[in-house]
Amino acid sequence: MSILIKPIITEKATNDTEKFNRYTFVVRKDANKIQIKDAVEQAYGVTVSTVRTLNHPALRKTKYTKKGLVSGLTSGYKKAVVQLAEGEIDFYNNL
Repeated sequence: MSILIKPIITEKATNDTEKFNRYTFVVRKDANKIQIKDAVEQAYGVTVSTVRTLNHPALRKTKYTKKGLVSGLTSGYKKAVVQLAEGEIDFYNNL
């Protein structure tokens, strides 16, 4: 199973890409920084300088409706922000 699940393409992630050469991915929860770095380098053929990770917890949400109390759960995930070395460009060209 692959460590990289999907890239995150939001307005904030796109601004990081343009200004700081950083790319954001959803990764497996049990992956560490070394595994994420190796996976990005193998998948896209680039040199990674730093990896930052964030764990988003699962959130419970409840709301009151006509039918009563409705509760739900959003799934948690792990996010990795990968910064490429200087001079690395055209990252999404390999997608």
